[in-house]
Amino acid sequence: MIMQNSFDFALAAPEILLLIMAGAVLLIDAFSKSETRHVTFLLSLGSLVVLTVVSLLQWNAGVAGTSFGGLYVVDSLSHFLKVISYITVIATLIYGRGYNEAREMTRHGGELYSLTLFALLGQMVMISAGSMLTVYLGLELMSFALYALVAVRRDHLPSSEAAMKYFVLGSMASGVLLYGMSMIYGATGTLDLTRIAEVIGAGQAERLPMVFGVVFIVTGLGFKLATAPFHMWSPDVYQGAPTSVTLIVAAAPKIAALAITLRLLIDGLHGLAVDWQPMLIVLAVLSLIIGNLTAIVQTNFKRLLAYSTISHMGFVLLGLLAGVIDGSTDAAGLAYGSALFYMVIYVLTTLVTFGLILLLSHRGFECENIADLKGLNRRSPIMAAMLMLSMFSLAGIPPLAGFYAKLAVLQAVVGAGHIWLAVLAVVFSLIGAFYYLRVVKVAYFDEPEGETGPIDTGVITNGLMTINGALVLLLGILPGGLMALCVTVIRQSLQF
Repeated sequence: MIMQNSFDFALAAPEILLLIMAGAVLLIDAFSKSETRHVTFLLSLGSLVVLTVVSLLQWNAGVAGTSFGGLYVVDSLSHFLKVISYITVIATLIYGRGYNEAREMTRHGGELYSLTLFALLGQMVMISAGSMLTVYLGLELMSFALYALVAVRRDHLPSSEAAMKYFVLGSMASGVLLYGMSMIYGATGTLDLTRIAEVIGAGQAERLPMVFGVVFIVTGLGFKLATAPFHMWSPDVYQGAPTSVTLIVAAAPKIAALAITLRLLIDGLHGLAVDWQPMLIVLAVLSLIIGNLTAIVQTNFKRLLAYSTISHMGFVLLGLLAGVIDGSTDAAGLAYGSALFYMVIYVLTTLVTFGLILLLSHRGFECENIADLKGLNRRSPIMAAMLMLSMFSLAGIPPLAGFYAKLAVLQAVVGAGHIWLAVLAVVFSLIGAFYYLRVVKVAYFDEPEGETGPIDTGVITNGLMTINGALVLLLGILPGGLMALCVTVIRQSLQF
């Protein structure tokens, strides 16, 4: 069912519902006397479940179209990414519940939950952006909520420092992105992504400002994706932020960042692929090299995972740069689909990894260093197994999901004729396997230090962790369904 009404509010039902629910959560929390904010937590989860149902119903009904004068787009890609975002945030809130209570992060207010919902609202706007204006509005809504979340522990100096770094560098990156958009607007006379693609295709835009605009846009996107050399904020924010907030920053926002990358570069600037593909090659190579080599020397587990993220974003860029081959887009669906598949698997695995850190942390103890994982297998064989699954998946070891994700991207890169890039990616993946295997070695073979008793976690979080880890394994053994879905939504939604 395709809707083309200029102002069809039904298309934006998920965003409207989330705005109402986030406002309600904020208002109800203001009158709450509970230090643990159980009602706020449950309302937030309930809101996300409702949104999941609404988006699935819209997707199943084939709801698609544009609204608000082309500013807002609903298609298969937006439905898919929104559902993934809802599930990711639900898992994030459940994993972080005990951690937040132990550190009294909700004692003086439940703004952590309302800010998380507003950050999700910004991500949804980014996912459905049909114009550069919508991209920027969604990006800023998400970013300001994340800045505040990083600083939510007001009595914690590392969090305040991380928030300040994130705010300063994030604002600078947003300015760079906005400047690139202004140059594209100056060259094409429009902010609408579909119209921009038409102007470029017709050869009506002046090339020089367009190329400069692309440079600034790719720079801004590189920051949001945490790719080298625009990665400098990532390790400090991952390490300094409360771990529950680190997971909020590390998971769902990456999905939104990929969404605006697809909307801007594929939907709007696909005609300039010959200009932005070399830029993505540089960013991908630097991300693979810097991310993997720097992660080797890390002793802080959260910081190691930050550099790991940088290397994985390099793989995502490899998929994006392999879509156009000598002007042909025959392989674009598979290439962009492999990048989307890789991002989904990365987020799924990140949930397991940071979920484990959150479950291992308790009052008075932060599980931050790799040494804190010593003897984990003796204390909890199940959690050690989940850690092993996530580390092996991130390393790309079969039969886990990370292996197939890497394989799909490498096939796209080889098909595009960039054999040297594929070889480089394999070499640095092998180098990266060292620090993942080191973590597993510490958990299984090192003698425990400090506490040696069994780890007590809730039934719900244990069940969620088990399901999460099982999906990492299952999607590695049977990846075809999700991969086909990723390729399908790309082909149905993007114009190339």
